[in-house]
Amino acid sequence: MVKSSKGLRRRSRGILSKSPRNRGNPPVARLMRKFEEGEKVCIKIEPSVRSGAPHLRFQGRTGVVVGAQGRMYRVSIMDGGKEKIILSNAVHLTKAK
Repeated sequence: MVKSSKGLRRRSRGILSKSPRNRGNPPVARLMRKFEEGEKVCIKIEPSVRSGAPHLRFQGRTGVVVGAQGRMYRVSIMDGGKEKIILSNAVHLTKAK
C-alpha cells in the first residue's frame, strides 16, 4: 500500500498551476515590488517561486502590510476570528483593489 504525501504543496494541482502562456519565471519588476506599511494586499501564490510563499490555505486572502522583515513582508489577516501574521515574499503579494 502506498502512503499519501503529507507535503506542504499536496493537493494543489489546480491552485498552483499556470496557463501555458504564463509559464516560467515572473517578470523582474514583480520581484522588486515595494509595499508601504498599512497598505492592503491580496495573497496570490506565484507557483514558479517557492521561496517566501505563504501556506496554501492563505491563497486568495486579503490582508494589511504590518511591516518588513528582511526581504519578506509581514501581512496581518483574519483567520477564523483570530488575527494572524504571515511572512510572504513580494512576488506572492498584489495590491488590493
